[in-house]
Amino acid sequence: MNDQASDTLAALAATDFIDADHPAIRAFAAEVIGNLTDPREQAVALYYAVRDRLRYDPYTVDLSDHALKASTTLLAGRGWCQPKATLLAAACRAVGVPARVGFADVRNHLSTERLRQVMQTDTYYWHGYTAILLDGRWVKATPAFNIELCQKFQLQPLEFDGREDSIYHPFDLSGNRHMEYVNLRGDFDDVPITAIREDFARYYPQMMGLDTAANLGADFDADVEAEIAIKPLASS
Repeated sequence: MNDQASDTLAALAATDFIDADHPAIRAFAAEVIGNLTDPREQAVALYYAVRDRLRYDPYTVDLSDHALKASTTLLAGRGWCQPKATLLAAACRAVGVPARVGFADVRNHLSTERLRQVMQTDTYYWHGYTAILLDGRWVKATPAFNIELCQKFQLQPLEFDGREDSIYHPFDLSGNRHMEYVNLRGDFDDVPITAIREDFARYYPQMMGLDTAANLGADFDADVEAEIAIKPLASS
């Protein structure tokens, strides 16, 4: 077996985190694609389903093995960028479309004051996207921010056509600085959890407090609404 064939097989396999063989993942993917048979059309349909059916919620950051499984995110109905990217990869694999999880370090990631206070930096390490193999090339898709959230933040929603990379715009709809990619870490056949945990412990020593805050009643959507009511919400 040549390297390309081996790589494709690895990008189709169920893994600990990209659990494409989970019954809930398989059912979700089958329902979304319906009668679609073209891999690009399937990938596009799955992208929009993950982007908009699951709410983006950075207050649910949890680096446990269970929390980062694609099936856990699907059943929860919400998640932050990494698990949503993992879910899209799992859904693609479930219908036979090769997919990987990809990561980048970015600045000016969408946030709230609570999130900025916890992170203590404008750099978001290991921001997640999905890399999907279509027509012989890997295309990036970023399903994190659901359409309602983009409208509230006055951001351009990311569209995906299966032909061009779909990564975040450098400016919002008002012309303010939005996302800046400072380091592309590459694509992986499964979530590189050890490296992610090490970097989060190094750069975000208070980050796990977000999960505690969520459990104590902090709500990302409510924080967004409150800040928008006061002033246009900054993304840095």
